[in-house]
Amino acid sequence: MSSLALYRRYRPESFAEVIGQEHVTDPLQQALRNNRVNHAYLFSGPRGCGKTTSARILARCLNCEQGPTPTPCGECQSCRDLARNGPGSIDVIEIDAASHGGVDDARDLREKAFFGPASSRYKIYIIDEAHMVTPAGFNALLKVVEEPPEHLKFIFATTEPEKVIGTIRSRTHHYPFRLVPPGTLRSYLADVCGRENSPVEDGVLPLVVRAGAGSVRDSMSVMDQLLAGAGDDGVTYAMATSLLGYTDGSLLDSIIDAFAAGDGAAAFEVVDRVIEGGNDPRRFVADLLERLRDLVILAAVPDAGEKGLIDAPADVVERMQAQASVFGAAELSRAADLVNDGLTEMRGATSPRLQVELICARVLLPAAYDDERSLQARLDRLERGASAAAAASFAAPPAGAAPMGYVPGPEAHAPQAHAPVAPAGPDVARAAVRGEAPPAATPAPAAYAPPAPAQAHPPAPQAPAAPAPEPAQRPGSWPAAAGAGAGDQARRPGGWPTASAPGSGPAPAATPPPAAPVAQAPAAPAA
Repeated sequence: MSSLALYRRYRPESFAEVIGQEHVTDPLQQALRNNRVNHAYLFSGPRGCGKTTSARILARCLNCEQGPTPTPCGECQSCRDLARNGPGSIDVIEIDAASHGGVDDARDLREKAFFGPASSRYKIYIIDEAHMVTPAGFNALLKVVEEPPEHLKFIFATTEPEKVIGTIRSRTHHYPFRLVPPGTLRSYLADVCGRENSPVEDGVLPLVVRAGAGSVRDSMSVMDQLLAGAGDDGVTYAMATSLLGYTDGSLLDSIIDAFAAGDGAAAFEVVDRVIEGGNDPRRFVADLLERLRDLVILAAVPDAGEKGLIDAPADVVERMQAQASVFGAAELSRAADLVNDGLTEMRGATSPRLQVELICARVLLPAAYDDERSLQARLDRLERGASAAAAASFAAPPAGAAPMGYVPGPEAHAPQAHAPVAPAGPDVARAAVRGEAPPAATPAPAAYAPPAPAQAHPPAPQAPAAPAPEPAQRPGSWPAAAGAGAGDQARRPGGWPTASAPGSGPAPAATPPPAAPVAQAPAAPAA
């Protein structure tokens, strides 16, 4: 097996092999097809994303005997010289601006640039780390970059395009490279491992992609390290976590479960296991924040694993879905904010273990804070507890058992009379509004107990109607009863007779009550 590094053995030789940069490679290939090639290019982007490799591929496409072409033939002398393991071409000059970025180096380049190529179509300068060129060096190159001879091409590659002076940038075609998406990078690493005939356990590739942070070269270097130390069974998850320094998933599951249950003893025991196991506390907090991020996304999007929002094996996603279901949205958001703040505070901390324990205490004790997030987290816990109690109380009771929550009273032991219940009508509604008993026409059941308002406030006796609308009484008529007579009148059907009409004679003496003699009024004078 070759001793070359993995990223060198699998360096792309054509634009079709470059991954994750279609927004750059497609326009370049179209420009080559149309033979509209510029004299200067600026490739910018993060490290390890294919800038220098694309510059070499572009030089290969330009100097191919069948070119300029988007697909080098790979058979001509120029293609063989610029191949992956080729000796290189005298007409394609790579310059590291970190060590050759002064004004003297720029002057030397300018003097040599006007000489034609030895055997190729173009003389191409690839200036790597172009942001390291001094302003004086750029100014020395300005004239030749602005108006180069026909045989001269420039390709600048840099991670900091803003440091390239504007007069140079304005004379180039700028192509910004990007970090490679995790899904694309994971598929590429799986293909490389297949070519290397090395088995890799589930969960290893996401760790490698995370360690590479979107850089193809960094990810390939990490994968190369794991493959170099793999045994007969290939690269295992335990080996990857220990070698890369990541926290084991079981520790993250344990502390998440402790947060959900509010179990401080279990949470601090996990912290002790992290410290005693020699793990980096800051790495543990960073991994915990990553897990909380996944839980927040799963709480908002239950099928986040299927949509590719979470980069984890299927069994880990299923376990995280179960964890997210026992948290409230406010609890997860508050925990993630606290862990993020704690991770920032851990920079330069003298006691990392104390910082981790304080983070756990803040997450476990929302009642110790009076801010809005803590209040919402407490409400989430109360709702979760109420939901659990309700689920237990609404369990199906055994046959013949009383419903849950029913408290039998004394009337439960009396024989129940199955009396029909009269339908509600206007009289029943009026009686309910006045607080009176139901009408006598609807007999209550034997075990009927009046409602609480009726017992607490018995109906008051009805007062007689006010005599204002009735005509004035004549002399000689019976006066209106003011005391006991009023009760008699209420009890007797019809009551005492009243005057029939104004001016009529006295009412007939109809056996007045003996207990209430009334003096006769003086007789009216004779006519």
